[in-house]
Amino acid sequence: MRVGITYDLRLDYLAEGYGEEETAEFDQPATIDAVEGALQLLGYETDRIGHVRNLAKRLVAGDRWDLVFNFAEGLRGIGREAQVPALLEAYGIPHTFSDTLVLSLALHKAMAKRVIRDLGIPTPDFAVVEKIRDVEGIRLPYPLFAKPMAEGTGKGITAANKIRTREELAARCEYLLNVYKQPVLVETFLSGREFTVGILGTGSAARAVGAMEIIFLATAEKDVYSYVNKEECEQRIEYRRGEGPIAEEAKMVALAAHVGLGCLDASRVDVRADADGRIHFIEINPLAGLHPQHSDLPILCTQTGIEYISLIRAIMESALERVTAHEAPRVAAG
Repeated sequence: MRVGITYDLRLDYLAEGYGEEETAEFDQPATIDAVEGALQLLGYETDRIGHVRNLAKRLVAGDRWDLVFNFAEGLRGIGREAQVPALLEAYGIPHTFSDTLVLSLALHKAMAKRVIRDLGIPTPDFAVVEKIRDVEGIRLPYPLFAKPMAEGTGKGITAANKIRTREELAARCEYLLNVYKQPVLVETFLSGREFTVGILGTGSAARAVGAMEIIFLATAEKDVYSYVNKEECEQRIEYRRGEGPIAEEAKMVALAAHVGLGCLDASRVDVRADADGRIHFIEINPLAGLHPQHSDLPILCTQTGIEYISLIRAIMESALERVTAHEAPRVAAG
């Protein structure tokens, strides 16, 4: 089977003049090597395609693949993660991970939370700031937390995003609006323990493979899983395997979110407890990072005894099962 690989290589964008934070979600060569190496060990013939522009050129030139292993994040727009799947679906080429609807929905954090809330899954109360005057209408109790609507990898997040006053809220929202050119999600800050949960599979076959607690060390920016904390996680964060009732609740909430939103093959779900210890959905990443040592999903899989090659095998098996079933229409729970 010929498997194409779509991705965004960070070095390509840095060479084009983009900055470190702008390219934070893009992959290092080690990630591409690891994914391709695992696929080859599993017996697949691989072909590196790269980003969406390369994919478009090759499709027009007549290139085709039996399946594409896609983890391209995209550069611009709320639908950036859906751009590669949209092209592949237009040409009838199956791919790993979620479809255009799910990838667009999940990246729009407020829309995703509205669906999650409708499914009855706990999530913090929130508001959306599209223009700075929207701050005046927010009536949520402090402390609050503000973040760009459609970013990942901690982009736009520092300790200043935890907000205690109306003045801080206005200042931070104005900064985020100006810098990231997108709406700001403002939600109730949860003071409890934070977990990220790995999910493998699709629909009724999906399972939570583990919950990993995020422990902030003395060197970390306090209380927030920020851009700096993620980039320098080896010095700032301890990743501890979650155990006990709270970890089981985290896995239950994460699995309900994955299935309810219609995610395919794998995802990583961030959850956090409130002051009473009740777990809430924060956000979902249906294109979880795949660096073997640096990304959360492979780290937590390793903690639970799932080797990297087994992770890639599980993703491929889930995708191929869908291909065999001719991508029958799915209906999300609700």
